Amino acid sequence: MPESVNIRANGHSSGKTRATQAARQKGLNAARIAEKIARVKVIRLLAILLALTITSRTHGAANERPHIIIILADDFGYGDLSCYGGKIPTPNLDRLAKEGIRFTQFYTASPICSPSRCGLLTGQFPARWRITSYLQTRAGNRACQQDDFLDPTAPTLPRTLKAAGYATAHIGKWHLGGGRDVTNAPKFAAYGYDLGLGTWESPERATALGVQFAPWDERTEPGQVPRHERTRWMIDQTVEFIQSRQGTPCFVNLWLDDTHTPFRPSADQLRAAGVASEKPLPKDRFRAVLHEMDAQIGRLTHRLRELGLERNTLLLFLGDNCALPTFNQSRVGELRGSKLSLFEGGIRVPFIVRWPDKLPKGKVDQQTVISAVDFFPTLCRVANAPLPAGVTFDGEDMSAALFGKPTTRRERLFWEYGRNTNSFAFPQDAYHRSPNLAVREGPWKFFVNADGTSAQLYDVVSDARETKDLTKDKPVLASRLHEAVLSWRKSLPQYSRFRFEGSR
Repeated sequence: MPESVNIRANGHSSGKTRATQAARQKGLNAARIAEKIARVKVIRLLAILLALTITSRTHGAANERPHIIIILADDFGYGDLSCYGGKIPTPNLDRLAKEGIRFTQFYTASPICSPSRCGLLTGQFPARWRITSYLQTRAGNRACQQDDFLDPTAPTLPRTLKAAGYATAHIGKWHLGGGRDVTNAPKFAAYGYDLGLGTWESPERATALGVQFAPWDERTEPGQVPRHERTRWMIDQTVEFIQSRQGTPCFVNLWLDDTHTPFRPSADQLRAAGVASEKPLPKDRFRAVLHEMDAQIGRLTHRLRELGLERNTLLLFLGDNCALPTFNQSRVGELRGSKLSLFEGGIRVPFIVRWPDKLPKGKVDQQTVISAVDFFPTLCRVANAPLPAGVTFDGEDMSAALFGKPTTRRERLFWEYGRNTNSFAFPQDAYHRSPNLAVREGPWKFFVNADGTSAQLYDVVSDARETKDLTKDKPVLASRLHEAVLSWRKSLPQYSRFRFEGSR
């Protein structure tokens, strides 16, 4: 009996053991399944994070919202920088190119300052806002068939960035209204600026830049810095503005003017640039001015680095239009034309962008055709700023190109300059004077006057100096572009001399 009892007991014990082992195995299987599920979730999460990282790098790391500084140099030629083949050393700007991207097919919106600046700010061709030449006296503006100032209802990049949380400043040359006898130009705030420190041709003149006298006037007034120290002063104001707004992304238009004639370097700056002559020629004076501007931009990047701001600052350097004088075309890289011309030597300028650790280093983009009118949609994408509703831009979002991916533009670029022969200045050499309308489509650039005369067609990829007219070789293409540019010209708003007259 005891034995049978033991046998039954042992049998019962074995059954319990098997049940326990089965339960344990079931638990292990469940744990393994749970572990696999967790592992899959982690892999999926890592994949999502990787995709987000790639997307943010490609499209500007929207959550980082960099400081943005646009350095616009006045009358600056395609051949003025040594990294573009220039003969005057520009080590600091060359360093920006080595640390970022240098573009070789960048275009301004006009071959003269006011419409060029209008295109950059609005993202639209300047003639849409009735600005066709440099803004001057009321009578001179009427003769050029243009308004006295940029319409404050125009879309502007600073206003849009301000609405997205940026602090905004304009420092330096404005030339979009105000000065001479135009006393009713809107203040900087009307265009979206928190701070406006303008030169003589602006609605709010900074004392240090001259209130009474134009930059080319040798007279000065109390509190005004000498002309040869203007760039240093503007850069100090830029750094102070960004530094004073810690925790807030900043947008600054730093628009320099020392490379516009007359060139007024100091004696020390002449010596620093290696000019020994007691009676320096204009070419020597320009050399000293460029040397000083390059040094000051080097000081800007050094100060940003010292303050820990460099790595979250997107710097853009460009000219507002090409050079005059050209010094035998050397300042425009031997291209045809100059300031006041729609040939490449009037509207193709250097363009460098740098954002440490975000953009490729030392890249040269020879493929992307990019324009100042692209800045509005492009920089809004980088800054994660919504574009204003209901606005049709002539510019395109070229942010992919800024982040190192050459991009083919979808739409044509159009230009006009010279609505009449009485009120517009032109290059003295007839060879460098262009027809007054132009369009760029792919590699092709087509010219014609508004009356349909002087049609010219060039392949500016293979013939950047515009030496071989192809209108007879490609009649169908020439005819199509002829129709397109004249149609565009007819679509522009008509000028009215009575606009803003009541608001004087």
